[in-house]
Amino acid sequence: MAVSIQTIIDSKYAEDVQVFQFVADTTVIIDKFTATNVSSSSEQISINIVDEGSPADSNLIIDERTIAPGETYTCPELINHALQAGSGIATLASAPNAITIRASGTVITG
Repeated sequence: MAVSIQTIIDSKYAEDVQVFQFVADTTVIIDKFTATNVSSSSEQISINIVDEGSPADSNLIIDERTIAPGETYTCPELINHALQAGSGIATLASAPNAITIRASGTVITG
């Protein structure tokens, strides 16, 4: 078994439509997830961890969390969640080009 710390979502803007940002192809434990509001107004982000199917209320982890202008939210609700192969992280921002996201995790193979 090999274990490594990796960036699982490179820094990017979260879209204002629900998008899978990451789908695991092996076991991954989320170590860090940040969402930074780079706009001049308060914005929201919602994040789902989807084991199978589509994002839905049943797999919603963060629901319309408001992030103030210039604030970085570290998303403690996501830390230590395990993703199995085929599981994914989906996000939905309230506005385009307003919230940047980045995530890292422990990737377990073998």
